[in-house]
Amino acid sequence: MGHMIATTATNRLVDFQPVGWLLSPTMERTTSPPKTSAASADQAPSYAPTVSTAAVLGLTALLATSQLYAMIPLLGPAAADWHTGAASLTWLVSAFGLGYAAGFLLFGPLSDRFGRRRVIVAGIAATAVTTGLVAAAPGPHAALALRVLQGVTTGAFPPVAMAYIAERVAPRHRLTTVTLLTTGFLSAAVVGQLVAQGLAAALDWRAFFVVGAAAFVLLALVLLRVLLPDEPRTDGSPLDAYRAMPPLLVRRDLLPLYLATTTVLAAFVAIYTGLQLTGTTGLLGLRASALPVILAVPLLSSRLARVPARARLALALATAAAGVALVGLLHPGTLGLALLLMLVTAGIAVAIPTLIDTIGSRAGAARAPAVSLYSALLFAGASLGPQIAGTLAAHGLAALGFALAALLAAGAVLPLAGPRAARSGR
Repeated sequence: MGHMIATTATNRLVDFQPVGWLLSPTMERTTSPPKTSAASADQAPSYAPTVSTAAVLGLTALLATSQLYAMIPLLGPAAADWHTGAASLTWLVSAFGLGYAAGFLLFGPLSDRFGRRRVIVAGIAATAVTTGLVAAAPGPHAALALRVLQGVTTGAFPPVAMAYIAERVAPRHRLTTVTLLTTGFLSAAVVGQLVAQGLAAALDWRAFFVVGAAAFVLLALVLLRVLLPDEPRTDGSPLDAYRAMPPLLVRRDLLPLYLATTTVLAAFVAIYTGLQLTGTTGLLGLRASALPVILAVPLLSSRLARVPARARLALALATAAAGVALVGLLHPGTLGLALLLMLVTAGIAVAIPTLIDTIGSRAGAARAPAVSLYSALLFAGASLGPQIAGTLAAHGLAALGFALAALLAAGAVLPLAGPRAARSGR
């Protein structure tokens, strides 16, 4: 659900301004980008070409986050190749998620110093190498280490791409560009699984990573050509962002939201991993069923924004909880399961932007590090999903569905139990 992965477009129609190394929503309109050089104030601003920038960033977002979800349908073929059980390989999904989360925290601040384009291009080029190495992994243990490394290098893209959009895309085109970027992150949950399943059936499970490595090479070259050059920044230290994070984790108004964040992708990844491990039939159609929901939710953002954020978040997670509970209770056929997965996807797709909006609003001046923690915790939760599925799938889809329902229900209650922000009403 990548996404929304690092930072996501909010439910309000707003412009965006850079805040350190992440993109942050703000109600203020802006008419010029922040300065990235010593250019004089009367010099005309230099904006990136919108169409090519949005296209290449959206495609990169799709390919990058697909690396997380693609491993789910590849568990069976990889297990057969290595003569082991598929459940024992769920760590290959978790390993990437943990590395991905770490990459968010590591590379965002570094791009303040070394430049957005340099970090993005270097990260994608490095990901081409690490993805190719995953394809060549001789066994599960080597693959585990390589998946962590692949996650770290891939994590250089999302936060820096968001900051680049804030700085280098013309204000009137920023919302469109960031929407295409986050659509790529979200769609990866479906597209990554579909492409991986197709390539594994036609060729071999390693083919997804071979093709991915080649695609990352091509994208690195295109990004180098399309993205505008930027000079390293010398004002401030990347360490400032790191120092700001620990106090945010214990703030009473943010802690319940951070705890709720860990449940979102944990449940989403777990249900799809559980479907794979339990040998559910019709997986191709089940995976594809979520895509229309992912594409439709942003179109409803203006209507959803009328619901107060706390209530909207609780209702979204409760909806997802109901969906997985009904999966466990009803044991539905393929069509019923597809409809319930659409319900789960809708809840998750609404919860993610609501969390980013609420956390950013409550954090105030600490918005950038607060949102970075959110992004890292979101994918730390995603890393737990396969382990939950691996533990419970042996007891059937019902046990997994009920456990995930309880997890999401706890996530729904947490924001309501936490203190209300004094001035925002969130």
